[in-house]
Amino acid sequence: MQSSKRLWIIALMMVLALVAAACGDDDEGADDTEAGGNGETEAEEFEEGTPMAEFQEEGEVTIGVKFDVPPFGFENPQSGEVEGFDVDMGNYIADKLGVEANFIEAISDNRIPFLADGTADLILSTMTITTDRDAEIDFSRPYYVARGRILVPEGSDIAGVDDLGGTRVCTALGSTYEGTLTEQAPDAELDLVDAYSECLEKIQNESVDAVSTDDVILTGMIIQDESLQLVGEPLTTEPYGVGIAEGETELAEFLDATVEESFEDGTWDELYEEWVGQFTGEEAEHPEGLTLEDAYELFPCAETC
Repeated sequence: MQSSKRLWIIALMMVLALVAAACGDDDEGADDTEAGGNGETEAEEFEEGTPMAEFQEEGEVTIGVKFDVPPFGFENPQSGEVEGFDVDMGNYIADKLGVEANFIEAISDNRIPFLADGTADLILSTMTITTDRDAEIDFSRPYYVARGRILVPEGSDIAGVDDLGGTRVCTALGSTYEGTLTEQAPDAELDLVDAYSECLEKIQNESVDAVSTDDVILTGMIIQDESLQLVGEPLTTEPYGVGIAEGETELAEFLDATVEESFEDGTWDELYEEWVGQFTGEEAEHPEGLTLEDAYELFPCAETC
């Protein structure tokens, strides 16, 4: 599995060579799982006892990101560094704090446990804001809006969610798509995996018929394998938020202001074009008009409240 995963990322990195070079310059001196901010921001001083002040005292903030989900978080096999939209957003937050960003791998199923046990301070891991998740952790305001889609090989008979009955569909354990597919395609057989790279391997070796997850994640798979294609209408709207431990009100307020600043100073638009827009050719669905309350309405309580 590790060999196949590495070959997949190497092939993708050949396509993303210019992106890798551009991002690599910002993170010189980082090790396999660590990259700092760009140092361009003079950090404010925070009140003693706040999480932000504690990060400054420690000199770093630990951020959980995906390592196998281009273009949002993936390990560059040439440099050993982790790159992508979520990574750059993490670096932007670290710059505002005036600390280094220590990136660790957070798959869909361990993101909430990592916040609960203190393994990670923040999660930027293509994490959709939901009311059920809010019962266990807190979120920043939305910083990205994805759409749920279906990916199939060329020539597939699957044209949309109504055709998934009796098929094998891959998605990640702990993702919102467990519930979405159970509800919208109850007769589909779900193949739940730890990492989306496994879904790509499975659809390529025909052990599943389709993959369903966020459109940006599926775009990364299409960049790697042009024989794959998106079909059907969007299944869901998926607002991403920065995940933090339950009750961290001051940290949530800081993150909200920082995300807002990324909208205002043009950083968000630059990141979108670098990591998404240049590959999809589509204009961004900007999250600036979407509130946290709007996000909760998209995913009302289903299990934990």
